[in-house]
Amino acid sequence: MLNSEFSIQLKEIVGAQYVSDNQADRLAYSYDATPNFQQMPDAVVSPKNAEEVQQIVRLCAAYNVPIVPRGSGTNLCAGTCPAQGGLVVLFTRMNRLLEIDEENLTATVQPGLITEELIHQVEKKALFYPPDPSSMKISTLGGNINENSGGLRGLKYGVTRDYVLGLEVVLPNGDTIKTGGKLAKDVAGYDMTRLFVGSEGTLGIVTEATLKLLPLPETKQTMLCLYESLEDAATSVSAIIAERIIPATLEFMDQPTLEVVEDFAKIGLPTDVRAVLLIEQDGSPEAVARDMKKIADVCRRNGATRVNIATTNEEADALLTARRSALSALARLSPTTILEDATVPRSEMAKMVRAIEEIAKAYEVKICTFGHAGDGNLHPTCATDARNEEEMKRVEAAFQAIFEKAVSLGGTITGEHGVGMMKAPYLELKVKKEGIAAMKAIKQALDPGHLMNPDKIFAKAARKRVVIS
Repeated sequence: MLNSEFSIQLKEIVGAQYVSDNQADRLAYSYDATPNFQQMPDAVVSPKNAEEVQQIVRLCAAYNVPIVPRGSGTNLCAGTCPAQGGLVVLFTRMNRLLEIDEENLTATVQPGLITEELIHQVEKKALFYPPDPSSMKISTLGGNINENSGGLRGLKYGVTRDYVLGLEVVLPNGDTIKTGGKLAKDVAGYDMTRLFVGSEGTLGIVTEATLKLLPLPETKQTMLCLYESLEDAATSVSAIIAERIIPATLEFMDQPTLEVVEDFAKIGLPTDVRAVLLIEQDGSPEAVARDMKKIADVCRRNGATRVNIATTNEEADALLTARRSALSALARLSPTTILEDATVPRSEMAKMVRAIEEIAKAYEVKICTFGHAGDGNLHPTCATDARNEEEMKRVEAAFQAIFEKAVSLGGTITGEHGVGMMKAPYLELKVKKEGIAAMKAIKQALDPGHLMNPDKIFAKAARKRVVIS
């Protein structure tokens, strides 16, 4: 529990009504969307501005209290689980869209703003914020920045990092720095903006962000391509890119995923095929029509048995909404759902899809695979039951094999979910000992007390070893 003097001073900073250490609130913020990770915080606090955040951080530094900055808790790497207790900092009161600058094509936001709300607000001005994680209806922009979130439009438009121009950050010692700004170019010193994006709250707390906007595309069109072969679907992805066409969205779903999503969404998705590609293109009407015709031809040449183009906006929206609901749909299958995001170069997609299928059979586990095929970011998802210890060992062994295969193909252990606690045992697979040492040096320099979101990214053991008896 927290020191009584600490609690008194904390309440003086934000007001007693914005500090809670009751059992219900502590329990609510003891876990996130990651299964099997939970630790009770000592208290929860909701500051109203950057100045209060600064005072909270300085207080925590003085009393050696761990701090966990938290958005909506939608992350899938246990990134907001308070591993050492301490203080969970919420940003529900710092949720404003501060400015839309139409001259500089930027938006300035507080970290608690919901992602979809920003998207809707800028679209009213014919502007476009591309990053669209599947959780965008509830995820916050601060959380997106901490995790460098991706989304369905990542292939053409990139991820959160590509739209963060500047940040206001409270460092672990309580100092506030500002990085970047409303600038197209800025090489004044180290790129601190990019350092903090994706740092998972381990280096500081983002209190404000300046984000890049684009003009809203004139039109868009959506198609569904059906395949009797997983390899044909994966090969089509590389073939589309080889034609110098970059779709806005290029998503993959295998048959088990289709069955579950259709049962959930009931929009008429085909469940009698081995896989589908969900493809969207945006831009000028002429360019979209031209690209979609070429894409359809490429897919047919590479084994698509049917190509269906959405005829209405409602039909297109239903397809994309169904894809975004994949995790929710799969979560209905069993008490525990583990969603991962092994990523490979898109040229290795076919090998990775087949490897996942073979690994699932070898370890006798059910894995449904979907994901952002255009950028090689696959989401193998296992429906299991954490209470079944023997099965969970097989599940963990299967995912270890998947990560090892992805890295062997030139890929990575995570494309967008982050490392957190979930992937920490596998980080050395990707970055090696030297890479971890460099990262730890940065962490030590900025957070020598290791109070900022502790026990994330760096595992206590170099590798997680799963033994099947």
